[in-house]
Amino acid sequence: MKTQAARPAHVALEFVKPEAKTVCVAGSFNGWKPDSTPLAKTGAGKWVADLAVGPGRYEYLFVVDGQWLPDPNAKESVQNPYGGKNSVLSV
Repeated sequence: MKTQAARPAHVALEFVKPEAKTVCVAGSFNGWKPDSTPLAKTGAGKWVADLAVGPGRYEYLFVVDGQWLPDPNAKESVQNPYGGKNSVLSV
């Protein structure tokens, strides 16, 4: 009997900041490399990303014009080693 590998889930992340020039997301799903996951500006100051991630629990932060910020829409957050909080994404 063959077992199916877990398929990646598509998760949409949104961040609203009309004056932002660049918005990326960095987290445990991309090696904390913000440049690998830029968000697209959709209008009305909203930035969106469609992530394909496997099942699991991931920590992440938005990087807005170089500033690392938690997701204001995250349902959960955890303390990080730098004195701030990381947002948590559970898939």
